[in-house]
Amino acid sequence: MAAVRPFFFLLLLLLSLLPLSLPLTLPENQALLTLKQSFSNPQTLSSWVPDQNPCTARWVGIICVNNVISSLHLTDLSLSGSIDIEALSQIPSLRSISLINNSFTGPIPHFNKLGVLKALYLTNNKFSGPIPSDYFSHLASLKKVWLSNNQFSGPIPDSLGTLRYLSELHVENNQFSGPVPELKQDIKSLDMSNNKLEGLIPSSMARFDAKSFSNNEQLCGKPLDKECGSHPSTGVAAGAGAGAGSGAGAGAGAADAGSGWGLKVVMLIFIAAVLAGAFVMVKSKREREDDFSVMSRDNAEQVVQVHVPSSNHSRGSEGSKKESSGAPKKGSSRSMGDLVMVNDVKGAFGLPDLMKAAAEVLGNGGMGSAYKAAMASGLSVVVKRMREMNKVSRDIFDAEMRRFGRLKNPNILTPLAYHYRKEEKLFITEYMPKGSLLYVLHGDRGSSHSDLTWPIRLNIVKGIARGLGFLYKEFSNEDLPHGNLKSCNVLLTNNYEPLLGDYAFHPLINPNYAVQTLFAYKTPDYVSYQRVTQKTDVYCLGIIVLEIITGKFPSQYHSNGKGGTDVVHWVFTAISERREAELIDPELKSSRPNSLNQMLQLLQIGAACTESNPDQRLNMKEAIRRIEEVQV
Repeated sequence: MAAVRPFFFLLLLLLSLLPLSLPLTLPENQALLTLKQSFSNPQTLSSWVPDQNPCTARWVGIICVNNVISSLHLTDLSLSGSIDIEALSQIPSLRSISLINNSFTGPIPHFNKLGVLKALYLTNNKFSGPIPSDYFSHLASLKKVWLSNNQFSGPIPDSLGTLRYLSELHVENNQFSGPVPELKQDIKSLDMSNNKLEGLIPSSMARFDAKSFSNNEQLCGKPLDKECGSHPSTGVAAGAGAGAGSGAGAGAGAADAGSGWGLKVVMLIFIAAVLAGAFVMVKSKREREDDFSVMSRDNAEQVVQVHVPSSNHSRGSEGSKKESSGAPKKGSSRSMGDLVMVNDVKGAFGLPDLMKAAAEVLGNGGMGSAYKAAMASGLSVVVKRMREMNKVSRDIFDAEMRRFGRLKNPNILTPLAYHYRKEEKLFITEYMPKGSLLYVLHGDRGSSHSDLTWPIRLNIVKGIARGLGFLYKEFSNEDLPHGNLKSCNVLLTNNYEPLLGDYAFHPLINPNYAVQTLFAYKTPDYVSYQRVTQKTDVYCLGIIVLEIITGKFPSQYHSNGKGGTDVVHWVFTAISERREAELIDPELKSSRPNSLNQMLQLLQIGAACTESNPDQRLNMKEAIRRIEEVQV
C-alpha cells in the first residue's frame, strides 16, 4: 500500500484546486422558513426572517461552511411540534442535526430520508415508541447517533450494525428491550445503560466498559459481573463475532486478513487505472463537510502524530529550492502554485517533494482537513488545508506567514511552509513525537499517561505559560494573541516540552467563521458579554491548567458543554466547600504526596484564570508570574 500513497497525496493536492462551495440558494432559505413553521413555538427562532442569507445573517442554530449550510443545531430552544423532513430534504448540504434539550414528542421523525447525514443528536426530548428495524439502513454515512434520554421502546434497530462509519452510539435512559445488537464497527463511545435489554451480551461487545450496559436487569455476560445460564446458540454466535469485534476494536474494521489483501489489490488496480480520482473526490468532499459535532472530542483540531527523525534532514531537490524561494508567482492560483518556505530549519522542500511523499488522511478539525506527508528526506510534516482564511490579500497573508516563520521560542510550533490560493491555504508544520496534550492526557490512559508525573505536568504548564508570554510580546496589539488555546493545540516533544500551535489566526479568519471555530468564542467572555479580549486567552489558559491538575476532560471544549466535566464549576464548588484536595488527579497525589501544597497552589491559579467576569480575572502577565513561582 505504501507505493500508492504518493499518488494519493498528489490527487489530494490537485483536488485542493477545485472550488470548495457554491453560493447559498434561495430554496434552502425557504426550506428553513418552512421548517420553522412546522414548530409549535418558534419564538426562539426570531432571527429566521425572509429575504436573508442564513449564513451571513447568522441565523440561530445554522452553521455554515463557505456560505453553505452544514449543520442544524437547534439545542436548548424549547422547541416542540412536528419536524418537516421534506423541508430538510431541500438542504442537500446538511450533514448534522442536533435537537438536544427540546420538547419534541411522538415517534422518531423520518430522518432516514436524509441519506447524507453524518450526525444525529436527539438527546433530552420526549420521543417515544419503537424504531423500525431497518430505520438506519439508508443512512450509510452516519457516524454519530445520540438517542439518549427519551422514551423509545422496542428493540434497538439491527440496521445500526450496517453503519460502516458508526463511531458513537448513545441510547441510554430509554425503554429499549430485547437483545443487545452485535456491533462490529470501531465504536469509540457506547452507552446502552438504563434500559430493559436482556440476554447475553455478544462477546464482541465485551471490550466496552461495564457502565455501557448497567441497569439492564436481564442482561448478562461480559463486561458485566453477571454470568448467564446455558445459551449454546447465542454463545456460538457471540463467539463467532468476537474475532471480528476484536479486530474492529483495534481499528482494522470488520475485515479478515484475506479480504484485507483483496482490498489492497483492488486499490492498486484502481490507482493504476487512474480511477482512484473519483474515490478521492468523494473522500475530499466528505472531509469538507464537517458535522460540527458538539458531543465528541474526536473531531477536535487533534492531529495524529508520528515520529520525526531527530537526525539532520537533507535539503529538498534543486527544483524544490527554486520553487520555494522568493514571493509567490502571479497567476499561480490558476495552477498548482508555489510552496513558499518560511522556515528552512528542517531543510527546504517544495510541492514536488510533497507529491512524492507517502501520505495519509489524518482527519478533520475546525480549521480544516489534515494530512500526513512523509518525505524521502526523512522529514514528516502535517499539511493542513485551512478554510475560511480569505479575509486578507495574498501579500498580507505572505507577510504574516513569514512573520510566523521568524518566530523562535522553545514553546512555539513554527510553521515550515505554506501554499496560497484564494479559496484555501495549505499550512505546513513538523510532526511532533508525542502528539497533543489532549491525546496524552485523555486518549491513551496507558504508559504515556503514567509518565505524566507532577514535575512533568508542572513543566508543561510553565512551558505553555512561557509560550504565551512570548506570543503576547510578538502580538501585543492583537485582541487575541493566541485565540484558540486548548489542549489539542498543545503538542508535546519527546521530552514532554509543550509547543503551542494554531495561534494568532484570529485576524486572518472570516469573522463569522471565527465565532464558530476558535475556542475563544466558546468562553463566557463571548457567550455572556459578546466580546473577546486578551483576558479571553487567560480563561483558556486556566482551563488547560485545571485539565492538567485534575486529569479531567473539560466539558468547555464542547460547544454545548455536553460530555466531559465542567471543570470550572467543579473546582469553584470544591473551593467554596474547602475540599480542594479532592480535585487533584489521584495519580499525582499518590506519586508525589509531599507536593500536594504545590499542586493546590497551581489549582488556585487555574481557578483565578477562569473567573467568569473578565474584570475579576488575572491578566496574562500576572498569571504567568504566579505559575513560575510554583515549585516542584
